[in-house]
Amino acid sequence: MAATNQMTPETGSHAVPDDADTAPSSSGGLSTRVPTPGSSGASTLAGSTASRLGDVVFRRLATGSGILVTVVIALIAAFLVITAAPSLIDNEANFFTYSGDWVVDGGALKFGIPKLAYATLLVSLIALLIAMPIALGIAVFLTEYASKRVVGPVTYLVDLLAAVPSIVYGLWGILVLGPAMVPVNNWLVANAGFLPFFAEPADNVTNMSTGGTLLTAGIVLAVMILPIITAVTREVFVQTPVAHREAALALGATKWEVVRTAVLPFGFSGYISGSMLGLGRALGETMALYLIISNTGPMNFNLMESGETFATKIANNAAEFDSPAKTGAFISAGLALFVLTFLVNAAARGIVGRRQA
Repeated sequence: MAATNQMTPETGSHAVPDDADTAPSSSGGLSTRVPTPGSSGASTLAGSTASRLGDVVFRRLATGSGILVTVVIALIAAFLVITAAPSLIDNEANFFTYSGDWVVDGGALKFGIPKLAYATLLVSLIALLIAMPIALGIAVFLTEYASKRVVGPVTYLVDLLAAVPSIVYGLWGILVLGPAMVPVNNWLVANAGFLPFFAEPADNVTNMSTGGTLLTAGIVLAVMILPIITAVTREVFVQTPVAHREAALALGATKWEVVRTAVLPFGFSGYISGSMLGLGRALGETMALYLIISNTGPMNFNLMESGETFATKIANNAAEFDSPAKTGAFISAGLALFVLTFLVNAAARGIVGRRQA
């Protein structure tokens, strides 16, 4: 039968086209039918199948990556616990309160982490107090005030700090910054010595002549973690919705008010996250601090003293790991640092979560 719309001589009505590609519609007209297998619609079905296969592969790869990271962390924790447990069991002193000299030779073991925790947290806190405001200022400048010609070079220079090896920072700290800090330290001791932070050291006076103080170590760490905090904060600030900025401007806000009411609240969680990444870098830093501070100091919050962190304690004695008991004693410091880092990250996530809620 011809597929043409014409009058039939018997009925005088229009003939319905007998074509497989058309079908009556609900409105009484003609509509296109769904293509049958083997037609051009088969490519669409094939594409959907490939797309679903890609989703499955990607989901499994992402899940496997997450599981792999979890397994690696679990294996590291297991290694630390298994290695440190025998020495912790044989320890004759309280691991959390003993602040005397470590005794790891012979049969008697006496060691503790208070001084290590004090020095680690103190230099990390100094680094954060210096780096966080500077990183925030750089991020705001690059995203809100700097011209496009300036953003590129400044961003490159800040990011370049992350490429400098730790040992170079350590050499710069002890050979350049340390001697430059000597007159500053002497001035602080002479004029602000009544404060516990700048009192004249009772012991370890050699660090005053070289500038190898906790203050110098904190400044070096601040420079090291600055690019991490700046990069994360800058990327979050850039993602501030345009509608937020325009709404503030429409209400008559100035540039600073836009930053304060729209950009900073939106990017606060990223700023804290970047700061915690920097703190993790500071807590575990070894070589830079190894060259600047390497002597055990008192726990009196005096920034003019020296000290040993968890990482430098292990590095200072790595060559003496000649017995399982001695090795386990120093690995226990690594275990304490592992737990400390975990707690800091958990606290940071809690802060960010409450802020977002």
